[in-house]
Amino acid sequence: MKQWMQKLMNQFDLDWHHQSGSSNKPIELKEELATLLYVLDVYNKNLLDIENHPVRKTRETLDEFAREIMQSEGSQLERALFRFRQFFSSYRIDEYTYMLKSSDDFRNIIWDFVDQLSDDLHFEKSADEEMKKSFEQLKEAVEANSIDDLKSQSRMFIDFYVEHQTKKDRHRGDRLRNIKKNLDAVKKQLNEANSSMRLDHLTQAFNRKSFDEQIRQQRSLHHLSKKPICMIALDIDHFKNINDSYGHQTGDLILIECVRLLKEVFSRESDFVARVGGEEFAVLLPECRFDHALKKADQAMDRIRGETFVVDDVKIKFTVSMGIAELCENEVVETWMKRADQALYHSKSTGRNKYTLAEPGLRKAAA
Repeated sequence: MKQWMQKLMNQFDLDWHHQSGSSNKPIELKEELATLLYVLDVYNKNLLDIENHPVRKTRETLDEFAREIMQSEGSQLERALFRFRQFFSSYRIDEYTYMLKSSDDFRNIIWDFVDQLSDDLHFEKSADEEMKKSFEQLKEAVEANSIDDLKSQSRMFIDFYVEHQTKKDRHRGDRLRNIKKNLDAVKKQLNEANSSMRLDHLTQAFNRKSFDEQIRQQRSLHHLSKKPICMIALDIDHFKNINDSYGHQTGDLILIECVRLLKEVFSRESDFVARVGGEEFAVLLPECRFDHALKKADQAMDRIRGETFVVDDVKIKFTVSMGIAELCENEVVETWMKRADQALYHSKSTGRNKYTLAEPGLRKAAA
């Protein structure tokens, strides 16, 4: 069985043997079905909290589908797949509608801002045209050589000019206040949108998209500066058991607390803590030597081991497994990440609750 399929199966707390009759042979998971479960698992780890589909409830539903698909055969499997297709179709439509509404809401804010600017410009243009008309009347009075007309038009022009400037100054002040108010609203929306795009909604760690961008930026900086940079890949041990035993709400609490503890240890402004999967995390440590990364990993593991969480009078503790890799000279991102993942897999397959140092291995030169 391929390594990725074995890793996928290990995520589910199931008996992978046929129980019918006297047979107790291991279940052979076909690659086609494993691919479906892999897609479902990745989707499950990156859900949006949308109306009618709260993340926790959707995650429970997808987990139940995954178990049913893995344990079913024949007509029972066909029925499970049919119900899954119906659910996924409905959920995807609601997800698309939510994204469309969010986009429309933001577009409306910008459009209102543009409308207000357009109205302000139109007001100034109209006021300037009235001012121009009054000035032309004054010029006509000068050219007419009539003192009475000149005196009258001069008083009217001065009064109009003072009123015009007063209105203009007042309108400009109102406009600047409104512009500032609208700009603040737009800035807030942009910041919220940017945070929503960059942060994991549950834990407030950086999300996978941010991690993928950051790791490539850091690799480029390393290429220029030659300063060391390390990556720690880590998983929460037996996280499925926590979810199954105590519920997804407790599982979410453990995820949140894990990120909090990681941020307390990896607290430099340049340290980058990201949630890259369901219970999978990665930490980037720029300008950090390998020996220092090991010390920080020890601190993080001790910090996590020392915490006890009480939920409904039940004490819960958890541990993590880690893989640590320093970026090698001329190493590409994909190879660096693979070495960290392999080290993490070794930690998990040899007892968990520890870290493994990645071997330098073959270095693939960057193009």
